Amino acid sequence: MSNIESFLPIGDSNSKILILGSIPGKESLRQHQYYAYPQNQFWKIIYSLFDTPIDDNYDDKISFLKKNNIALWDVIKSCYREGSLDSNIKMEQANDFESLFNNYPNIEYVFFNGLKAYNVFKKKVGFNFENIKFQRLESTSPANTKKFEYKLDNWSIIKAIK
Repeated sequence: MSNIESFLPIGDSNSKILILGSIPGKESLRQHQYYAYPQNQFWKIIYSLFDTPIDDNYDDKISFLKKNNIALWDVIKSCYREGSLDSNIKMEQANDFESLFNNYPNIEYVFFNGLKAYNVFKKKVGFNFENIKFQRLESTSPANTKKFEYKLDNWSIIKAIK
């Protein structure tokens, strides 16, 4: 079992929405890119919400998020995990959300990409932040076998508030 660490947050002072995953999987860590595993539907969902073809270039994907006032980070700062499954995460430490919300003061909505991110945030951080609404969404992971259309519909709240 190896110790892994999350990436720095992506966003800017205009970010109104924060999407939180648990911690990057093996392929994302290898490429040092959020949601790099091709079977993860995160990018497909985000681009589909805005009726836009997916960019191949990672920097363009990040620009697309920022253009739509979306920030991206993980709940877990570090943990031990074998493989990429959230169920294998052990000894997790949470990221510093007090600092994040101070650095990104316009965040009004936090969406959790799946149950693990939500549960770790609830346990290690808590929801005691004024003027921020929290909601769990369906995981975009291929381990979540629900149909793409169901996930897209679940995530459509992002476009509704954008």
